[in-house]
Amino acid sequence: MDRRAALNALTAALATAGAARDWVALDRAVGALSTQLRVLAASGPWNPLEKRALEALRAQHDEAADLCAAELELLGAQMHDMHTNKAGFIAYALDNETDSERNQA
Repeated sequence: MDRRAALNALTAALATAGAARDWVALDRAVGALSTQLRVLAASGPWNPLEKRALEALRAQHDEAADLCAAELELLGAQMHDMHTNKAGFIAYALDNETDSERNQA
């Protein structure tokens, strides 16, 4: 596979995982970048088409990072809400536990 095709495949992997919100696949794709880029770079200087493919990969990586940051912010807000309402969640769980015990009798 030529370097441009390899770069396009890396870009597609990031895009597909990000669009699907598949965090495991996105983690794998990002984790593979460093090694794969080193291997590709060892082949010599980048030609103009490969440089454009690298720019597209960089843009997709930035988009994936933004997506992760937004998801982290959303999860942080959810965790804050859960912490804030902890007493209510515990009371609800205890009430449901009591109801379950009554229904089994």
